[in-house]
Amino acid sequence: MSGPPANPKRSRRRSGAVTLHDVARLAEVAPITASRALNTPDRVSPEVLQRVTDAVRRTGYVPNLLAGGLASTRSRLVAAVVPTIAGPVFLQTIQSLTAALEAQGYQLMLGQTGYVDSREDALLEAIIGRRPDGIVLTGIMHSAHGRQRLLAAGIPVVETWDLTPTPIDMLVGFSHVEVGRAVAAFLHGRGRRRLAVMAGDDERSARRHGAFRQAAVALGLPEPALVTVPAPTTLGSGRAALQQLLAADASVDAVFCSSDLLALGVLTEAQARGLAVPAQLAVMGFGDLEFAADLHPGLTTVRIDSHAIGRQAARFIVERAEGRPVAERVVDLGFSIVERGSA
Repeated sequence: MSGPPANPKRSRRRSGAVTLHDVARLAEVAPITASRALNTPDRVSPEVLQRVTDAVRRTGYVPNLLAGGLASTRSRLVAAVVPTIAGPVFLQTIQSLTAALEAQGYQLMLGQTGYVDSREDALLEAIIGRRPDGIVLTGIMHSAHGRQRLLAAGIPVVETWDLTPTPIDMLVGFSHVEVGRAVAAFLHGRGRRRLAVMAGDDERSARRHGAFRQAAVALGLPEPALVTVPAPTTLGSGRAALQQLLAADASVDAVFCSSDLLALGVLTEAQARGLAVPAQLAVMGFGDLEFAADLHPGLTTVRIDSHAIGRQAARFIVERAEGRPVAERVVDLGFSIVERGSA
């Protein structure tokens, strides 16, 4: 019986993924015993089951759900994880990702997590067990459990729609903090002095509106009012948010919304109340969705190159899946403010 490795992480770096053999060595059992403990735990002793379970927890191992004969074959399947498909903000990225992967002979599997970390962890475990050739995440992975699982799996991972100094593997996105700062400076430069922000209650939106409020104060403005609504945001939640905001402070002269749909709701409610946009109230969105330019007035918003995010994520996955080196693993695509009639 072989003893545990001196450093169980070393074999992960050599092979690129934690294997059943690594678990068996750490648990000091034969690989077939480790397999039996995972698949038919009633056939091993409680002491052996505990040792194998502990080894799985320590290594982050996820059992391969593919048949043994297929495990060495590339699946040509890529999994993408998004918070929601109810709103259109991520659809352009998914469309471009799908098209770019299909051109290289890969298919996309889409999973929806909502905005709850535990749901994301559960979905990722199911995905990892099926061993896709790559995983594309919306946002950065904050769960320590999820990070451990992804690192242990050795599957190429691309985080998108965000920036972090500590990506799991590869990343393509932009800084939400810089978006918030830039919007505050833009509205200040247009003479707006009583700012407010309406935002979904998700983490990326929180970083945008936090930076927006801090930047406004640094510019000498009163701290902007904040109204939060459930994510994903909707036209209806935008209308309700403006009602709540104006009931608390009717002097607000500019609103930054965490999505274009939220901004559309604000514009609708402003029109219903007879508020002139932008003379009395400037409105800014985020995302530059297709309808933004066709509104009256046109919606001033933050443009994210969603298609470029999808194409770059596909390039990352294909290069890694086909064994080609990736020289630059973090790509910041930035953003731009599109000025139209609403602000």
